[in-house]
Amino acid sequence: MSSPLRLVPALVLVAPVLAQAPIATSSADPVLAALLQEALAEFPDLQKADAAVRMDQERVPQAGVLPDPSLSFGIQNDGFQKLQIGRMETSFYSVAFTQPLPWPGKRGLRKDVAALNVDLSKATQSRVRLGLEADVRRAYAALLLVRGQQALQAQQSLFLEQAEQLARTRYEVGQGSQSELLRAQLERTRLQQAAWALEAEERTTLAALNRLRQHDPADPFPTTASLLDSPEPELLSREALETRSPELAGARASVQQTERQLELAKLDRRPDFAITAGLMPRGGFDPMWQVGVSISLPIWGKQKQQRAVAEHEHHRQGQGAEVASVRSLLRQRTEERLLQIQSLRRSRALYQQGLLVQSEASFKATLAQFEAGRVSFLGALEALNGWVGDQGAYLQTLAQLQAQHIALAEAGLGPAPGIAGGSLGAASIAASSGTPAPKAPSKAAKAQDSAPASMKM
Repeated sequence: MSSPLRLVPALVLVAPVLAQAPIATSSADPVLAALLQEALAEFPDLQKADAAVRMDQERVPQAGVLPDPSLSFGIQNDGFQKLQIGRMETSFYSVAFTQPLPWPGKRGLRKDVAALNVDLSKATQSRVRLGLEADVRRAYAALLLVRGQQALQAQQSLFLEQAEQLARTRYEVGQGSQSELLRAQLERTRLQQAAWALEAEERTTLAALNRLRQHDPADPFPTTASLLDSPEPELLSREALETRSPELAGARASVQQTERQLELAKLDRRPDFAITAGLMPRGGFDPMWQVGVSISLPIWGKQKQQRAVAEHEHHRQGQGAEVASVRSLLRQRTEERLLQIQSLRRSRALYQQGLLVQSEASFKATLAQFEAGRVSFLGALEALNGWVGDQGAYLQTLAQLQAQHIALAEAGLGPAPGIAGGSLGAASIAASSGTPAPKAPSKAAKAQDSAPASMKM
């Protein structure tokens, strides 16, 4: 029979590695890079946003073109008995060409308004792209988290198996109680239940990742990295995040567009023109011709054009307030994420420099006493719970640190989505773990704290 103490090197192998692992900041994960490239090339929502940009770009030259001319045909005849063309001088056919001419400056402003629509579409495209990249990174980190939890659970299962064997041997020779054997069997059963839950969580996360890269939900996705060696991205400056924010760029483009619309509304108080040229053949008589200029009369200016000016003036004021609101909320979210990153870095350092080392030492000492028969199985189980709980909480801390960095780079206005993992083990482990793992916000909390509808594009 294998002694449980011989399991100490296998079980605590991860702990010193975690405690001494350097903080990676620059190395790139080629698997993640390939995943991002595949998602950006295949995701339908991004293709839709790209098409919307191209569609608005096609509208820009249309907005600057003159209105379509009109060609009219007619006939003028003396009397109703028969055609008098060629017999009467006042009877003729007519062909007329009319070209509308807007007041100078209107065409340029309409083109500017259309061009700013392109900027708005690009802001939407940028939001879709940033959101997609963030979703891929979160799903990938969640997959690494679940697989890290599965590896930790495998070590937990190894200890419980050996502990059950020892409890059975002691019970058979009269040195142990039946309750210890039954408890060891109970914990193994609970662990199997947790293993199935982790397997389901892995498949769920994999299905989400495969959706982003447009694969079948069940397609396997091998990973070579782990959360322990995942690089920590460099922090972006607040100025860089304001430049990166699609919502802020869209709000600024809306202000510019409203200003152009206001200028156009003011020009609409000026009349438009139309030039008409016509030819009137008269049969045997010399043909007649005409050239004319028509002018629109904005006689309803008080009720129409002036109201339009006031409308766009109010709109411009509202858009200016929107820019200030978006900037203020973006700064708040940025500060929240920077504070969370700072706090999670401290927690990571505490795990590496203290908690994991102390947890390992306590676990080793308890296992030695358990093998010597000076500690009951319940005492060894409690030590295992503490060790597994600390290891699992450390993995969650690393995952949430990645989540905050991802949210910071996403530059969104909503709260930072967390990275959820699975359950590490039995109910006893969750209850007796001294350091609970951080929890990701629920979907209901995300919906409640989502950005105002006025700030969405």
